[in-house]
Amino acid sequence: MKHKILIVDDEPGIVDMMKSYFGKQYEVLTAYNGKEALLKAAQHPDLILLDINMPDLDGLTICRQIRDYISCPILFLTARIESSDKINGFTAGADDYILKPFDLDELGARVAAHLRRESRQQKNMAVRFFGELAIDYSARTISVNSNPVSLSKREFDIVELLSQNAGQVFDRERIYESIWGIDGDGNSDTIMEHIRKIRAKLSAHTLHNYIDTVWGCGYKWNG
Repeated sequence: MKHKILIVDDEPGIVDMMKSYFGKQYEVLTAYNGKEALLKAAQHPDLILLDINMPDLDGLTICRQIRDYISCPILFLTARIESSDKINGFTAGADDYILKPFDLDELGARVAAHLRRESRQQKNMAVRFFGELAIDYSARTISVNSNPVSLSKREFDIVELLSQNAGQVFDRERIYESIWGIDGDGNSDTIMEHIRKIRAKLSAHTLHNYIDTVWGCGYKWNG
């Protein structure tokens, strides 16, 4: 899926030039004033190229209004060169500051760099490391020292529940209801069998016991 870029500038020539350049690689949204920019920002772009000097709402105002709701990189485009202007831009929530006139290839490289950084950050949020064990919650995969561990859907669901609440004790009934739902047609005894299988699969790659039994209470993640 292509990344989505929002280009905001009140000079149609600049917008058309950037749209033509970036349209070869990205999905491009355009806006020619501040009010239109606010509407287009609701389409969740992956990056915003935002002109500061616009007649109705300037870029600083737009950035302040959307920053609490949009986390994507915002790159200011401006002819301003005073350090105080840069400080105001970063304070408003900008991630970068591109001076006009700019080289399109350099701008393209900066855009690509910000998108790569954003992708890494999002991926890192989906992956957690527990010593030698790595869990990718997005891909629903587990590996130990880079060796993949094959878990069934329910087994992964149990690992996900426990590992995302590390240290918290879950009894069998709570685990069962969280994963199978209150209308599940089995019973909580199946949790014991699933955890036995998880431990067996992990023990083939590590001596560490990632799921502890808390006798009389249930199970907890031991990361």
